[in-house]
Amino acid sequence: MVKKIIPLAVEIYNSAEELNRSDAALLAKARAVTTQAYAPYSNFNVGAAALLTDGTIVTGTNQENASYPVGICAERVLLSAVASQFTGMGITTMAITYHNINGDSSTPISPCGICRQSLTEYEERTHQSIRLILSGMQGEVYIVEKAQQLLPLSFSAINMQ
Repeated sequence: MVKKIIPLAVEIYNSAEELNRSDAALLAKARAVTTQAYAPYSNFNVGAAALLTDGTIVTGTNQENASYPVGICAERVLLSAVASQFTGMGITTMAITYHNINGDSSTPISPCGICRQSLTEYEERTHQSIRLILSGMQGEVYIVEKAQQLLPLSFSAINMQ
């Protein structure tokens, strides 16, 4: 048997004020767009903002539904918008944040499993790593250099050959 350790490197900032101007602006955009989320069941509004390789910024929010499996996370809303409107365009950085209307919003949020898989495949198909800025409405901010780092044993097209 061989035991392999798969590391995850995370940059941790005390607050958005410590970020460079570009990252702080992208996170501010994600925080602002949480107000557009449709989350009447969970009251957990998620916003995402992505910087594309051409400099365009695209946003997305979670969209719930009374039939829970029909809802879609902010990250996948954003990926769908980019794939549809900017075909083949890579995403250099994505900021993901949330506003928990029923509680605290001061710890970083991380994408769910489905979103991790979707982000990883988007990186593969565009040959562009997606740097993630993870945060709440205030407090610490985490930065992960590649979305794939959050899903090191991902399933991909190569597994289907």
